[in-house]
Amino acid sequence: MGERRALRSRLLRLRRELAKFGTVGAFGFLVNVAVFNLCIHGLGLAPVRSGVMATAVAIGTNYLGNRYWTYRHTDKSRMHREAGLFMLFSGVGLVIENGALAISHYGLGLTSPLADNVAKNFVGLGIATVFRFWAYRTWVFRGASRARGESGARAASIPRRRIVGLAAEEESEDRRALLK
Repeated sequence: MGERRALRSRLLRLRRELAKFGTVGAFGFLVNVAVFNLCIHGLGLAPVRSGVMATAVAIGTNYLGNRYWTYRHTDKSRMHREAGLFMLFSGVGLVIENGALAISHYGLGLTSPLADNVAKNFVGLGIATVFRFWAYRTWVFRGASRARGESGARAASIPRRRIVGLAAEEESEDRRALLK
């Protein structure tokens, strides 16, 4: 019964986290689309260059939203490390997002404004968003307990069961994986 309650609690926290991440992402999406189309149609820049610029602006707004709203409860003692990891994983997302645009525009010859927007802002951004959510919650915005190992009341409330057949070190790793 306690395990079911713990699972339900974790799922509820995950749902709230996803909702906040999605809200920040929706705002970032609007910024991304607006800057992308302004760069292409207003400034006459090339599609991939416009995409990179738009994604860079959206990354900045998303960092602020995620740091100060979605993950405001996480450890803030190493914000330089956090910002560096955020930029690293956001850069990978930028490559995914604009890679889809480059393949569509230059590889497949789909050069209409609609095709560019679909390739970058729906296909590329969709794939990049899944990657970013995983990377941010796993590596960037780690809670103090996850960053330093489980301790305190939460760890004490988890029943200690011996996992048969595992060495002590493997058992500890397995228990940490279950707690994430």
